Amino acid sequence: MAKIKITKVRSDINRNGKQRRILEALGLRKMSQTVEQEDTAAIRGMINKVKHLVSVEEAK
Repeated sequence: MAKIKITKVRSDINRNGKQRRILEALGLRKMSQTVEQEDTAAIRGMINKVKHLVSVEEAK
């Protein structure tokens, strides 16, 4: 299965609790932190909820 790289580019300060929990579930805790996740529908849905806080690219 394909993998994607997710990088936290904006802070979660002043965001609601749901968005903070989504970032934590993706494995993002610090600014500029990058994680690799499987490219599944569930992960894509989580990214869509916080798309203004993260950047996404395909892993090589």
